[in-house]
Amino acid sequence: MLRIALPNKGRLADEARDLFNDAGLDVRLQSTRSLTASLGGEFEAIFVRATDIAEFVADGAADAGVTGWDLVRESRRDLVDLLDLGFGRCRVVVAAREESATSSLDGVADGARVATVFPTLTNEFFATQGKTVQIVPVSGAVEIAPHLGIADLIVDITSTGSTLRLNGLREISTILDSTARLVTARERKPADVCALDELVTALASVLCARDKRYLMANVPRASLSAMKRILPGLNGPTVIDVLNGGDCVAVHAVVSADSVYRTIAAVKQLGGQGILVTRIERLTP
Repeated sequence: MLRIALPNKGRLADEARDLFNDAGLDVRLQSTRSLTASLGGEFEAIFVRATDIAEFVADGAADAGVTGWDLVRESRRDLVDLLDLGFGRCRVVVAAREESATSSLDGVADGARVATVFPTLTNEFFATQGKTVQIVPVSGAVEIAPHLGIADLIVDITSTGSTLRLNGLREISTILDSTARLVTARERKPADVCALDELVTALASVLCARDKRYLMANVPRASLSAMKRILPGLNGPTVIDVLNGGDCVAVHAVVSADSVYRTIAAVKQLGGQGILVTRIERLTP
């Protein structure tokens, strides 16, 4: 039974459970306060703080885990990134007060005080910039530090930058782009490698399908050449003869969800009829 460490609360927790459920690895909780859950088959979930998952995986308490890449980098543990899960997207940024004269890294004076929950990332980043700074560790509410006079800058995560602006701060540099990742230790048993590869395939098939749709339509045979340009699919559209269809054939293809409305219009313009678009649960190219 392989243990997969999942975040116990917050947005990462919700999206991780949705992904595992969609992949057929239903998170079966005995109660809302359960610390473990069956994922079916050979996997068991354990629920811990996202900030602790890198340590759990590196120390062997879990065989793999889902957490933010920013937290993995901050932990400095040597983990393997098995799969970018795409959610939990954010950036670790350096920010200063709006009224501050510091508008870029060049303006950061040596000895500047930087409040952050990412002391490791912050030290490493400023060292690469040739800057010596004083780290002010905080556990939360980083944005308030410059206004209280306990720091000149902050290093924190942001998704859109709106919270920084709301608190009178402006970004001056990006340290790291982060998303949720499935990670594991570098040293693994051969049997574990096989099981984790299967897990990666299952999760990746769901992620691949999320921005795709399956389109089916009856189209004139004479339009097939033009239709192939509209419906490239994965390896070209599938063309099937229609019983008593005369000059029509059925065309099936995987298309991008964000442009499916344009695709439907183009298929109709070429004489397509009976157009059907459905969601795809899983897709393995």
